[in-house]
Amino acid sequence: MNDALQQRILRRLEALSDEQGYRVLDYVEFLESKYGARAAEPGLITRLTETAEDTMRAAGVPLKVITGTMGIADSATRLMRGVAAAASAAVEEAAKAAKAATPPASPAPKEG
Repeated sequence: MNDALQQRILRRLEALSDEQGYRVLDYVEFLESKYGARAAEPGLITRLTETAEDTMRAAGVPLKVITGTMGIADSATRLMRGVAAAASAAVEEAAKAAKAATPPASPAPKEG
């Protein structure tokens, strides 16, 4: 999808209520199933939260409860991404420090 079309759709989506947003999601998933087009597979945490959301919708859980639960899950996801980024940066810094602290190898003695 080109950027202009994507931005136009996003502007329209922002004005919708959560209930209308779920209807749009259902329609997009229907189109995916009809035409065999699939979006890129999400990560593990995203798959778990989407499965929980779909299960609550199928069980008839009130929309306010689903929205609140997904808000908490989204916050937890952002927190975990931040922790993962910090851990990655710490590992990179430790690797740099270890490399800088390693003395250079001494040349091998020449045989005479």
